[in-house]
Amino acid sequence: VQLVESGGGLVQPGGSLRLSCATSGFRFSSYYMYWYRQAPGKERELVATIGTAGDSTNYADSVKGRFIISRDNHKKMVYLQMNSLKPEDTAVYYCKDARGYWGQGTQVTVSS
Repeated sequence: VQLVESGGGLVQPGGSLRLSCATSGFRFSSYYMYWYRQAPGKERELVATIGTAGDSTNYADSVKGRFIISRDNHKKMVYLQMNSLKPEDTAVYYCKDARGYWGQGTQVTVSS
């Protein structure tokens, strides 16, 4: 089982980033997928959820209207499009599957 995030980096406030999570080793299309984040000194928080077919999504209030979660079941990938980024979005972002497996995380830093 592998979940590998990519796409993080340094971006200015108001900018955009697209995170990707490549998966392998399980029946990806059968499981809900999640994006979490953890800022320094804070607990890990759930950012976005997507259902198995991609037609059911939920977002934390703090990112609603700015972030979009999506998935490609053929490629076994889940994505997080992050727009209008704010300094408070700075965190390590993790993908997780519904069985409880986590990726290693990718750092997102929003700063001028």
